[in-house]
Amino acid sequence: MSKQFHPKGSVIAALDIGSTKIACFIARIRDDIGNIDLIGIGHQASQGIKSGTVVDLDLAEGAIKQAVHAAENMAADVTKGYPLREVIVNVPATHSHSRLMNMGVQILGSAVTENDIRRALAKAQDQVVGNDVELIHTIPTAYRIDGHEGIKEPRGLYGQHLDVDVHMVMGNIAPLRNMASCIQSSHLDITALCSTPYAAGLACLVEDEMDMGCTVVDMGGGTTSIAVFYGRELIYTDAIPVGGQHVTNDIARGLTTSIHAAERMKTLYGSAIATATDEKDLIDVPPLGEEDSLSPNHVPRSYLVSIIAPRIEETMELVRSRLIDSGLGPIAGRRVVLTGGASQIPGLRELSQKYLEKQVRLGRPIRLQGLPDAVSGPAFSATAGLLHYVTERFNEMPAEIMATVEAGTIWQRAKLWLRENW
Repeated sequence: MSKQFHPKGSVIAALDIGSTKIACFIARIRDDIGNIDLIGIGHQASQGIKSGTVVDLDLAEGAIKQAVHAAENMAADVTKGYPLREVIVNVPATHSHSRLMNMGVQILGSAVTENDIRRALAKAQDQVVGNDVELIHTIPTAYRIDGHEGIKEPRGLYGQHLDVDVHMVMGNIAPLRNMASCIQSSHLDITALCSTPYAAGLACLVEDEMDMGCTVVDMGGGTTSIAVFYGRELIYTDAIPVGGQHVTNDIARGLTTSIHAAERMKTLYGSAIATATDEKDLIDVPPLGEEDSLSPNHVPRSYLVSIIAPRIEETMELVRSRLIDSGLGPIAGRRVVLTGGASQIPGLRELSQKYLEKQVRLGRPIRLQGLPDAVSGPAFSATAGLLHYVTERFNEMPAEIMATVEAGTIWQRAKLWLRENW
């Protein structure tokens, strides 16, 4: 694409609404090729959100306002104190689904143009429009001209018929409306939507991983999301409703302690794999309802690990099953990148390699320069990726496609209609 969705000097904002935290990044477009400078950061513990779903409008709205307000204050020197008006927002993968389609258009012996590709994408969008779904992404993943495969760049090539493989990501309308209601009550307009694992992948993956095939597993508080990349494009998304909060809840129940204490123990002493010293290492567990108890309540670290490991094993087994069911097989590649706040449990990488039978590395937002240490970890991958999406991949936004597709002259439209429908 030659033009930009936002011109040089524009201020853009990303709002990442998760089950454990709500984060807002504000950035300014530095140049004409979409490079950005981060100018504002705000994050707040989530309220009113469970497993990516709004369960209390007032609480969710309050947490969103606090995160946005903190980012606005930090960016005030650049924005001159003007409040945010537009944000790009994540869509939890639990509320979306993938659909692969093939769509063909006649090019009548001419060279393929950008508009020909957009006509194919617009036709695909027409096929999935409905009252119960919201289109999130329309992504061309492969091209054929007159039946010839393996075309990566069709623009400028001549032929009679262009086929485009299209990956459509659609969101369930009801949960998206609830989320939009919270955001609009904060006097913000949603300028774009992006699938959470897609955003995480854009922030974490290097170019070769995107090109050769890689699976991103974004482990959040309430959900674990999956995104598969191949040929530099997103080709599949999915999610399972299990995340870091479920591990915390297991610890709280297993050790009969508070959620707060369980989260602290998970962070300080947790591991997905047992070690030789676990039996000797003792952890003090505050008894439930007796936070000020003077008598220590020690348990071996091995007992904590024995609670954490089964939940992680279950999660990875579910991820493995989803990838097998997707039918992508070798296309998904031999590489997995783990990211998200819950991916930081020690031993998780090794356990994941065993269950997924792939090479696994931990991912963090490596492509956004100048991130402070506090927000440079895996928990903020999706937030950073939202900014990359709106600057680099805006041509996948369904509204952008429909707004820019050109049908041509009346005679051209008539010829195309006859060719495509008879």
